[in-house]
Amino acid sequence: MTENEKKAILRIALYAGEIMLKNGAETYRTEDTINIICKSKELKHVNSFVTPTGIFVSDDRLDGISFIKRIKARTIDLSKISKVNNFAREFVKVDMTPKEALLELKRIDNEGKYKNFARVIFTGIASAFFALLFGAGLTDFILAFFISMIAIIVNWEIEKFGSTGFLANATSGALIAFFALISKSIGWGNSIDMIIVGSIMPLVPGVALTNGLRDFISGDLIAGATRVAEAILIAVSIAVGVGTVLKLWMHLFGGVL
Repeated sequence: MTENEKKAILRIALYAGEIMLKNGAETYRTEDTINIICKSKELKHVNSFVTPTGIFVSDDRLDGISFIKRIKARTIDLSKISKVNNFAREFVKVDMTPKEALLELKRIDNEGKYKNFARVIFTGIASAFFALLFGAGLTDFILAFFISMIAIIVNWEIEKFGSTGFLANATSGALIAFFALISKSIGWGNSIDMIIVGSIMPLVPGVALTNGLRDFISGDLIAGATRVAEAILIAVSIAVGVGTVLKLWMHLFGGVL
């Protein structure tokens, strides 16, 4: 294998790791995929180091050549993670050229998500049933359905203007609290708590927290600390939004309805 062919394999492994990491994969899973792709092509001295914001891949027998990829935005798309896993298995079993591999990875990377309409509707359904799970009545169930849809649309629109989700989550939390209070004040809602709890569930950083704990268990302390800190920051931003509106309402109207 020539040096250029080895570099091509490293680039393929790096691209596969990038797709996985930016779509919510755990650190250890990303590293394993990178190592499997490289070792399947006889690159036995590859080292990979993955954090939630960057990937480092090098071969210490290839004149110390290293590749670095900065990950600026992350989301959750389990479908793409699964497809990259399947790609890695095919790459190991089948004699796939580097060009074919890159084309397949680009296809996976460029695949669109579900339609926004479907995502919004199912966000509302999930929130409504969470509210029902926590003890909400029928009216609160319906209100959580509509309020959560409004909140998630606002969240997506604000996220387009910056890489940080703090403002988006805080604004969404504030809107949820505001609409819950308004609904109760005009006699539509029965429990402000149930409406708010159900509506904020799509914003709760469950995957980030779970992946952080799994990274800790796997021994990836830096990645674990980063993901847990990210989850805490998201939770704080939601609390800031909800708490600010509740406090202002109490100050202006003398109490929460």
